[in-house]
Amino acid sequence: MNILVVEDDSDIGAILSRGLSAEGFDVTVVGRADAALDTARQYNPCAVVLDIMLPDGSGIDVCRELRATGHSGPILFLSAKDEVHDRAEGLGAGADDYIVKPFVFGELLARLRAHLLHRLGEGHSGRVVAGRLVLDPSTRTAMFGEVHVRLTEREAELLALLMANPNRPVPRGEIFDRLWASQGGASLNVVDVYVGYLRTKLAPVSRAGGPQVSTVRGRGFMLDLSAPAAH
Repeated sequence: MNILVVEDDSDIGAILSRGLSAEGFDVTVVGRADAALDTARQYNPCAVVLDIMLPDGSGIDVCRELRATGHSGPILFLSAKDEVHDRAEGLGAGADDYIVKPFVFGELLARLRAHLLHRLGEGHSGRVVAGRLVLDPSTRTAMFGEVHVRLTEREAELLALLMANPNRPVPRGEIFDRLWASQGGASLNVVDVYVGYLRTKLAPVSRAGGPQVSTVRGRGFMLDLSAPAAH
């Protein structure tokens, strides 16, 4: 997934670039409003992390222009402006979130993933793709070539989360927080149960040479795009 970072502070831009790249994202960093709009038109990023105070304009105007021209991915403001009216203006311009500097990278990453997962789960804006594996959230169908697998709603949400992080272990706790934390009575082992369900459902995909859900000891579960076919 490609992320556009609009930040004129080179140090912060470098931190975001390194951190997001390490998490498997393709990152482009620009420092001006005009470059942000040009880059967004050229690459159609999956998400935008956007400063408000830019040398040639306001990030608020960039956000409005992105929405006006059809950008539907998450936009997260990252700004030193911390007044309530600043947050209200940013969210009113069409942003999904507003994070105040100084920030904790882990929190920004968690919020970004949550918004991306929400977009993937909406289902009406397109299919989720990881390698040759395609998930249609609207029908909860995973497809690999001629192999089509129907999933339950929760299995599809779990697969979407793993597909958003291909070849990267997603910690058990993170999966639980995204999919079950809001439900009273659920315990952490529900993640293992549903990973087992998903593996069983995806067995025909794996046999056809497609990816499989792997356990990375001590780190979590991963959609392994390089996994060899099981025979």
